[in-house]
Amino acid sequence: MPVRWLTMKRLLWAVTIVLVGLGVPLRAQEPGQQLYVVTHVDLAGQLAATDGTKLLEQFAADSRKEKGSVRFELLREVSRLNHLTLVQVWQSRADFEAHQAAAHTKAFREKIRPLLGGPLDERLHIILP
Repeated sequence: MPVRWLTMKRLLWAVTIVLVGLGVPLRAQEPGQQLYVVTHVDLAGQLAATDGTKLLEQFAADSRKEKGSVRFELLREVSRLNHLTLVQVWQSRADFEAHQAAAHTKAFREKIRPLLGGPLDERLHIILP
């Protein structure tokens, strides 16, 4: 029994060291650093793909005009016409948050919701040095 307990204790310490001490430190967004946003959009079927793409094109055009928008691109997966991706670059997190609160963004999300095959997969990124 004592050998088994000692082995388990060593294993727990090893796991703790790996998780706490050797993990990659998280970096917060620094002031003045651009924010990159990648949003995957899965539209439900061909009709939704046609209507949803029109909505996404208009949303991208409107979003490009906003303060702090550096780049706003709409991409479509080559083999699946109902899978699209928005790639956005914002001057700052504050600019992105203002975009999220904008009336046209809220209206877009309401209009696109019934056409979605799954939830929007939106991820925020920063460039590492």
